[in-house]
Amino acid sequence: MSFDYKRMIKFEHNVGCKEKMYRIYAGSAALFISIFTASIALLLIGLILVATGYSGWCPVYSGLEKNTNEASASPEQTPEATS
Repeated sequence: MSFDYKRMIKFEHNVGCKEKMYRIYAGSAALFISIFTASIALLLIGLILVATGYSGWCPVYSGLEKNTNEASASPEQTPEATS
């Protein structure tokens, strides 16, 4: 498996709805905990999780050509493909 840098800059939505929710909740929890523990690493991880959760795009998923977004993962289920 190779890492594709050119695909990484396309900014296509590649994070599904469930995963967005999980990322936002986990990132919020990490941010909350980092306030009390003064952990910079936990703060950065929380910020990254919240940012990728809100945007719906993960640069690592783009580089690895992974997609958990149900709408764009299967083109045969889109209305344009059926008509």
